[in-house]
Amino acid sequence: MRLKPVVLILLASQAAVAAESSPTPETTPSPAQALHCERLFDARSGKMLGEHTIVVREGKIASVLPGRAKLADGTQSIVLTGRTCMPGWTDLHVHLGQQSNPQSYSEGFRLDPTDYAFRSVGYAEKTLMAGFTSVRDLGGGVSPHLRDAVNQGLVKGPRIFAAGKSIATTGGHADPTNGFNSELEHLLGPPGPTEGVINSIDDARQAVRQRYKDGSDVIKITATGGVLSYAKSADAPQFTVEEVRAIVETADDYGYKVAAHAHGAEGMKRAVLGGVTSIEHGTEMTDEVMSLMKQKGTWYVPTIYAGRFVADKARIDGYFPAIVRPKAIRIGSQIQQTAGRAYKNGVKLAFGTDMGVGPHGDNAREFLYMVEAGIPASYALQAATVHAATVLGVDDQGVIETGKRADIIAMPGDPVAEIDNVMKVDFVMKDGVVHRQPAIE
Repeated sequence: MRLKPVVLILLASQAAVAAESSPTPETTPSPAQALHCERLFDARSGKMLGEHTIVVREGKIASVLPGRAKLADGTQSIVLTGRTCMPGWTDLHVHLGQQSNPQSYSEGFRLDPTDYAFRSVGYAEKTLMAGFTSVRDLGGGVSPHLRDAVNQGLVKGPRIFAAGKSIATTGGHADPTNGFNSELEHLLGPPGPTEGVINSIDDARQAVRQRYKDGSDVIKITATGGVLSYAKSADAPQFTVEEVRAIVETADDYGYKVAAHAHGAEGMKRAVLGGVTSIEHGTEMTDEVMSLMKQKGTWYVPTIYAGRFVADKARIDGYFPAIVRPKAIRIGSQIQQTAGRAYKNGVKLAFGTDMGVGPHGDNAREFLYMVEAGIPASYALQAATVHAATVLGVDDQGVIETGKRADIIAMPGDPVAEIDNVMKVDFVMKDGVVHRQPAIE
């Protein structure tokens, strides 16, 4: 659903109110800045380097120099004593327009798009301040508008690659009428490609073209059932290979990548054969699917955080509807183990949390869960930097190199040696603008 222009006005108003109560960071990058880092994480090699100086001009990295470099007069120095600098992180699977709570299902009937828009402003800022300078928002009517508001400087947030409405099949995960009574569905009429629900190859092409018309940056399909949808199955396949292929081919016409939500093995297999860029969640991934993904070069975005979160909450009476609870317990508890197996089998992993299921701003906890699954800390950090940039299809971020975007974060300690340090981010720069800075003597 496209939001009315009044939403952007409201977002701007909210940002102005926030500005009165807290210090505002720079809105434009200063002419020259030098970040003096005690350690520097090289995302390409996955190695931790010693002391470096990063020079930033006009939102780009001008140079990366070893040691404490001497610079020209007028350069602003930011001394990050005891800290590790690295590229700003990317979370490839978020939903900034929502956050799970026991009232989530009824809120869909009570709240307006404007309500979700206001909530998304706070979620976006929390995400940025946690060190995530880019996100891929995989489903939600708010996200394209929030992206535009961030780009216009109306609100603080990460760079957003927005899917808009996910593409589903009738009754599948992301069918917006799941759970409606028959009279309400009759009144509204069955959703079609405009609403992101397809049932044929022609529908599939139309749905992608509608996402282009709506201003999406990426296409998301729900290749199997889902945990939190008001439907019985979490893993049944919901597209034919031909439908997936039609989506991918049409998406390619517009320069779009395709991400596929999938829990069941058959739905994953069809999505990979159809040519998707990434499999999201991948809970019941088999050796056959892993082999196929390696053959096709398909990326895996595990979202361990979401799995653990829903499995825990499903044990609380009333948090989820009865139809959701058994799915959440069964599916959610498996994802971490699957991620570990996939890594050991050589499947390419990139970072994503499905945040919006859990609380925004806690995204970095995914790193801890990846390491618990047997994934090395250095690889987990690469998953959120250089790997994520590859999945997005961009080459101007994800590494600290001359000419790249000045998306730089820092934290005390060495996160490769002790992964818990990822939860301590206290310096955030996006496009050369400092949004968070520690008080360092």
